Amino acid sequence: MNNEQLNKKQILFIVNPISGLGKQKRIEKWIDEGLDKSKFISGIVHTTHAGHATELSKKAIEDGADIIVAVGGDGTVNEIGQTLIGSSSAMGIIPTGSGNGLARHLKIPFNFTKAINVINKGNVRKIDTATLNDKVFLSVAGIGYDAFVAKKFSRAPKRGFLSYFKITFSEYFTYKPKKYRMVIDGQEVVRRALLVSFANSNQFGNNTSIDPAAELDDGFIDVCIVKKIPLRKMIMIPPMLFLPRFDKSRYVEVIKAKEVKLKRKRGKTIHLDGDPHKMGKEMEMKIIPLSLKVIVP
Repeated sequence: MNNEQLNKKQILFIVNPISGLGKQKRIEKWIDEGLDKSKFISGIVHTTHAGHATELSKKAIEDGADIIVAVGGDGTVNEIGQTLIGSSSAMGIIPTGSGNGLARHLKIPFNFTKAINVINKGNVRKIDTATLNDKVFLSVAGIGYDAFVAKKFSRAPKRGFLSYFKITFSEYFTYKPKKYRMVIDGQEVVRRALLVSFANSNQFGNNTSIDPAAELDDGFIDVCIVKKIPLRKMIMIPPMLFLPRFDKSRYVEVIKAKEVKLKRKRGKTIHLDGDPHKMGKEMEMKIIPLSLKVIVP
């Protein structure tokens, strides 16, 4: 390896070929045309199964990668980000998923050329991450109705916002709120709620916001406790989510926390950055402050 190559950074693009609507299928062309070759030695790999992005990231770190880029949605970003926590490697994002919550919070462009140019500039920011039991999330984790919807959406024949929207509203009327017992930074909180979300970012995905005040680097996770909104007031939900001012509703309670212990009646599905997972009756959420390097505009 000559001196010129030694001065270049190693960058690996990990592409999820089935995320979102599939526009990333031509990403190799955009990377070849847009990446600054005077700064980087690049590689491109594609995932083939769930968890593959994590496997590829671990190997890339062992091989000395300086930057690992997630080309996909929140699930791909999660798989790569959890591997990079506490490492010297930084994560880049080219958003191609259905929700793209973390990318939207960080204002990463959806245009491929602009997103690659963000990587070329190499501006790095440290953000908080968090765990729910032994599982990492970067943007939002949820228990209750949003997890129920995430499970239904993962099995849907079509991706995208319209599919998610249809599932959310078709299932809402029959879903019954659950009782949750929590200890939030030492204080007991008992609520019957539609859902409990742990928000690190201000994005639910698709430009909807459950907690507009959430920050990625403030050392807190915002615990968002949402009551079921009556049918007669359902019309108020979309404008609150998209404007955003959902946290101003009397049906929403937000408590900032560093650590939460939660108990529910039975173990069921939770979601981590939009992907459903099984978890037991008892959970513990902890924040990991400023633990992940991300390339941002």
